[in-house]
Amino acid sequence: MRGKTTLLGILSAVAVSLVPVTAQAEQLEGSELKQFVSGKRVYLATPFGGEFPLNYKRSGIVTGDGTALGLGKFFAPKESGKWWVRGENLCQQWPTWYDGKPSCFRIKKTGERSLDWVRDDGRSGRARVEG
Repeated sequence: MRGKTTLLGILSAVAVSLVPVTAQAEQLEGSELKQFVSGKRVYLATPFGGEFPLNYKRSGIVTGDGTALGLGKFFAPKESGKWWVRGENLCQQWPTWYDGKPSCFRIKKTGERSLDWVRDDGRSGRARVEG
C-alpha cells in the first residue's frame, strides 16, 4: 500500500502545475475532444520544469512514460492503460497507477496545441499537444 500511496503522490506532483484556467479557453467535449487528443502525444507540464508524456492512441490505449523524469526510482515509470471520452470528460484508467481507478478530466483548449485540464478531484494543470 505504501508504494501505491507514493505513486499517487508522485503522479500528482508530476501532473500538477496549479495554473488557473484562462478565460479565453474553449471547453472541448464529445467528438471535438476525442479528435483533439486521439493519435496525439500530450505533454503534461510538471512543477519540476519537465514534461510527462502521455500517448493517446486511436485504439483507445494510452501510454505514459516517466522514465526521462527519473521516476523509475519510485514506481514503474511506464504503463499502458485505456482512455475514452464521456461527454465533456477525457477519462483514463491504468492497471496500477492510481490504484487502477479511472479518473476523468475536463479539457479546455487554450491554443492550437495547448490545453488546460481539471481532474475530477480538483487538481489542474497545463499541457501541450503534438502529433
